[in-house]
Amino acid sequence: MSLVRLNIKGISYSQTQNGAYALILSEVEGERKLPIVIGAFEAQAIAIALEKEIRPPRPLTHDLFKNFADRFDIVVKQVIIHKLVDGVFYSSMICERDKIEEIIDARTSDAIALALRFDAPIFTYKNILDKAGIYLKGGTQEGTEEVEEEEREDEDLVSEFLSSQIQPDSREMDYKKLSLSDLDKMLDEAVKNEDYEKAARLRDEISKRK
Repeated sequence: MSLVRLNIKGISYSQTQNGAYALILSEVEGERKLPIVIGAFEAQAIAIALEKEIRPPRPLTHDLFKNFADRFDIVVKQVIIHKLVDGVFYSSMICERDKIEEIIDARTSDAIALALRFDAPIFTYKNILDKAGIYLKGGTQEGTEEVEEEEREDEDLVSEFLSSQIQPDSREMDYKKLSLSDLDKMLDEAVKNEDYEKAARLRDEISKRK
């Protein structure tokens, strides 16, 4: 079976369901996206790795694993999402030490959080992408009204995906109603409290307004 390389497009969070997150992986040589439901802790671990400007004062669990691996010369070479059963993705990490490779089973969210920290490529098999991949338009006409419309349609598709995977819960705060000053204060507080997933969302809202 042929492998398909994936990039991380981002983390989508439901505006109507608390704790609902989808990690969006993008086909490198294609237009399909692979959405994977992840938990809040895993979303935070991935978000902090993506947000290079936010540095935790203490290592998170995945950072600790990276420090431990570095100390003992263990390298994660690549991550492969190798199986999909009943909506659950299964992954393996290909690790190397002293030129000997080992395959370690891992939850997909953990494997990707570590892949980011090791700058390791992420792959899946073509048949998995054929089965679970979706098409997002992704803004092919940058700077036009069509881009905004496509982005809204993409958000609707992801929200629909999340709704089909996760039961409804309480509504999240709408950051769009807050001032920039309030957002800046909340960002500082989120970093202080080590809530880096929330900090990443606040940074996204702040960036949209600047």
